Amino acid sequence: GRAAIAATTAALGRPGTLCNASRRAGAPRPTQALTRNMSAGSAASGPFFPFLESKVPYKGTESDDLLAFRHYNAEEEILGKKMKDWLRFSVCFWHTFRANGLDPFGKPTIQRHWDDGSDSLDNALRRVRAAFELFTKLGVEYYTFHDVDVAPEGATLAETNENLDKVSDLMLELQQATGVKLLWGTANLFSHPRYACGGSTNPDPEIFARAAAQVKKAIDITHKLSGQGFVFWGGREGYQCILNTDMHREMAHYAQMLKMAVAYKKKIGFTGQILVEPKPREPMKHQYD
Repeated sequence: GRAAIAATTAALGRPGTLCNASRRAGAPRPTQALTRNMSAGSAASGPFFPFLESKVPYKGTESDDLLAFRHYNAEEEILGKKMKDWLRFSVCFWHTFRANGLDPFGKPTIQRHWDDGSDSLDNALRRVRAAFELFTKLGVEYYTFHDVDVAPEGATLAETNENLDKVSDLMLELQQATGVKLLWGTANLFSHPRYACGGSTNPDPEIFARAAAQVKKAIDITHKLSGQGFVFWGGREGYQCILNTDMHREMAHYAQMLKMAVAYKKKIGFTGQILVEPKPREPMKHQYD
C-alpha cells in the first residue's frame, strides 16, 4: 500500500532528496521530529531506522499514518490462508540498498547515513545489518540478492569468494536471529565491463569460465542460506545487431551454462528451483531467454 511505499522511501532517502520528492500528492509531510530522526541512528551498528520504533502496523484504509499499512494485513485470513502466505513479499537488496537514484541525465540522489560509499568489507557488513533491520520492521519475511550486491568484488576470484563467505556468514546469523528467509539468490553477470558481450553467451572462453565460476559460488551461497531458488537473468545474453552474432553458438553456450548449473545444484544437494527471468530488451535489443 501507499504507507509501505512511503515507509521504504523515507528509509532510503535523506531529507531533500527522494524522500520529499516521492511524497504522494496531498499527503501530510513527515514531521520535523521524523525528519531529524532519519539520521539519528548509529552509522556503525544501528539502529539504522530509528524513526521506526517497531514493526510497521496495519491500521486500515481510514488511517492517514504514512508509516502504517492501509490494505496489507499480514495476519488476515483469506480462503483459508493468511494474507502474508498469499503475498510472499520480498525486499530486493540491489534496488533497496545499492541503487543510488541516478539516471542518464543526473547524479546520485540517494544518500544513506550508514553507507560510506566505499567497496570495503566493513561497509558491506553494515549494509547487511541495516537490511535485516528494515526487513523485520517492514514485517517482510523474504529477501533476494545478487552476489555483488552484498559483498565487494575483490582483485581476484579467490578474494571475491572470500568476501562472499564472510558476508554470508553474517547473513546466515541474521536469518537465524530474525526468521527472515532467502527467497532466491543470483549472480550478477551484467554489471562488470567483462560482461559487455554476455556472461553465459560470451565468445571469449576465459569470460565464460569466469561467469561459470561466479555462478557456482553464487549457488553455493544460496544453498548455504537455504534459498528457495536460484535465478538467471540474461540481461547481457543477447545481441544488439544480428550481423555480428552467431546465434547458434551463443545459444549453445547459454544452454551449456544452464545444464552445468542444474548438474551442480544436484551435486551439492541444493533443492531450490533454477529460475529464468526473461526481460525483453533490458538492455540488449534481443535476449535469448
